Amino acid sequence: MTYAALEDAARTRHLSVLGAFHPNEKDTAPEGCKTLVMLGPDEPRFWPAFTQSPECADGKPDPIDRWSTRVISALAAEIGAKPVFPFGGPPFLPFFTWATRTGRIHASPINFLVHDTAGLFVSFRGALALPERLALPPFPDSPCETCPDQPCRAACPVSALTPEGYDVAGCKAYLDTPPGADCMDHGCAARRACPVSQSFGRLPVQSAYHMAHFHRSAR
Repeated sequence: MTYAALEDAARTRHLSVLGAFHPNEKDTAPEGCKTLVMLGPDEPRFWPAFTQSPECADGKPDPIDRWSTRVISALAAEIGAKPVFPFGGPPFLPFFTWATRTGRIHASPINFLVHDTAGLFVSFRGALALPERLALPPFPDSPCETCPDQPCRAACPVSALTPEGYDVAGCKAYLDTPPGADCMDHGCAARRACPVSQSFGRLPVQSAYHMAHFHRSAR
């Protein structure tokens, strides 16, 4: 198995390899893991595939999580890896820390994670713990380092994103107002402002789905 072959295998399942790293004793990785590979949606192909899945159609809770469990578990079984997921807790696995260990995912100026190709739309459906040490490609720099205007800083209509943290209550209150429909229908304005996000291919209908889920869970 090579990194490129793993990328191809993930892509056939509408997933994208967002990065990988070689765990050390401080990483809280699964036992025996020599390479931890982070997986997210392969945009824009992911959403049409998911909406045609049995999980989306059966009306049961957590359809995307169940889709992720089925698809990533099947991929893991095929390549001899252990599947792990950012949901199903508590306790929850340290996906945020793992993400920053890949060298492809960084803290942005608004403290959301940012990816070199997904921008601020980066999200995780799961990870693969491989028993072998894969050769990894060079790590790209954070896209924020070459983003002169950093429009994400000023894009939030209610300034809910600050160096001190995320004002979830203020964000939720704004989403309840008529102007908040723009974020509800098209996704977080700050995430959309990122130049890398704009070229990623995330479909507005997918962003609207996640915003509705966030809005309900934030109450």
